Amino acid sequence: MKRTVVLLSFFSVTAALSQPTVAPGSVPEKIAGNFQFVEGPVWKAGIGLLFSDIYPGKIYRWTPDSGATLFLSPSDSSNGLTYDLLGRLLLTQMRLRRLARMNQDRSVTPLVSTFRGKKFNSPNDLVVKSDGSIFFTDPDFNVPSGEKPEIGFKGVYRIDPSGALQVLDSTFDKPNGICFSQDEKILYVNESAQCKIYAWDVDGSTLTNKRLFFSIPASGYADGMKTDPQGNVYCTGPTGVWIITPKGALLGKIATPETPSNCAWGDADGKTLFITARTGLYRVRSKD
Repeated sequence: MKRTVVLLSFFSVTAALSQPTVAPGSVPEKIAGNFQFVEGPVWKAGIGLLFSDIYPGKIYRWTPDSGATLFLSPSDSSNGLTYDLLGRLLLTQMRLRRLARMNQDRSVTPLVSTFRGKKFNSPNDLVVKSDGSIFFTDPDFNVPSGEKPEIGFKGVYRIDPSGALQVLDSTFDKPNGICFSQDEKILYVNESAQCKIYAWDVDGSTLTNKRLFFSIPASGYADGMKTDPQGNVYCTGPTGVWIITPKGALLGKIATPETPSNCAWGDADGKTLFITARTGLYRVRSKD
């Protein structure tokens, strides 16, 4: 009898740990629209949500009170957005094939634009680790018209807090979405066109034990990703946002009216999932 109680307790705890912040099947609410191709949502207290509209080269700001308003133009085809440890906006600029930082006066300073003297392809998505290092992906989706790839591979990179650049992986075909587990012990990057998510163990600046974490059972493209406090991975992809446990099991999907490109947590409690999806901006609230 005691053994049965112990087993039930174990399974109860295991199930509780896998519960996502936003439940699969939740219905997204559209909060802004009429864009061309939105990407890179990021939330900051006091600012609200920033997101890129890639093709017109603009960054918009969304707040509950004002809706979507223009924040920066031109953004030079910005895609991924995040903040560094000093609260400065970082952005990938595909038109200029570089990673950059926005200053207090909203001028933009390049951080890196070449690897060993050769231009990046078109930096896509990025994430900042708690030590200040920046990790980013460089597929060849949007090499500017009339220009050619120079590096010869599509890489995953790290910028050290000192500014030193290192390539972490050069074997991907289309590296795209990138995020850390909450404890930063695992780095996730997806192979976009194959709808596969890979994971590494993280030890400082070193990645080890690369492995296939999950294959999305649908055709299309995997895109931006985030994790929640329970360690679940939210990957935008074919027909919605796919939710996967830390063990690589599918919990379900948040279906979206348009193909999603990225997602980010926001609002004061961090429990709203904002989703960029082609021409629209959507949100889903936690039911907690």
